[in-house]
Amino acid sequence: MFVKNADPRLRVRQVFVKRHTNQVKEKHVALLRGINVGGKNMLPMKELIKIFEAAGCNGVTTYINSGNIAFSASAAVLKELAAGVAADVAMQFGFKIPVVLRGRAELARAIAANPFPDAVAQPKTLSVLFLADMPAVEALSKLDLNRSPGDQYHIIGREIFCYTPNGQADTKLTNSYFDSKLGTVSTGRNWNTVLKLYAMTDESS
Repeated sequence: MFVKNADPRLRVRQVFVKRHTNQVKEKHVALLRGINVGGKNMLPMKELIKIFEAAGCNGVTTYINSGNIAFSASAAVLKELAAGVAADVAMQFGFKIPVVLRGRAELARAIAANPFPDAVAQPKTLSVLFLADMPAVEALSKLDLNRSPGDQYHIIGREIFCYTPNGQADTKLTNSYFDSKLGTVSTGRNWNTVLKLYAMTDESS
């Protein structure tokens, strides 16, 4: 059932969702950057759940208040989801945010590939920046390995692993630095959150 006089973009989305409701669905997570931080870009999780459900996702759950969403969706829905959610948030709440998606298998590979295994014992020193796109080789060559003395980072595929033994408050390994150099967008999660996100994609959970 369509909403009378609804925004045309919403009507198009409703048609799309209806056509793809019965397709096979797999567990994924969506990572939103920069919401509910310092009183800015406030977005209630219950409203965010509604946005994902309206986009054709099922079993939508959230973790803490910083934009971590687990859900099931078909491949067809996933194809439009990141851009669609970002557009819906902008339309309903008036601000733009990056939305990065990962599947359960992708999270498993990232966890297994951790190049700083000793940091797991101190998970607050280890974080992962998830990139929306695969960085180009020529862009990687522009990065400075010594940008933040005392800190280390390693890029594997679409993940940047950051080891910051002195804490993240003063590190120069920031989203804005990597985004500007790699020509994409990123959003970071500490190691404990990465493990929690993986657990949330368990089909039995």
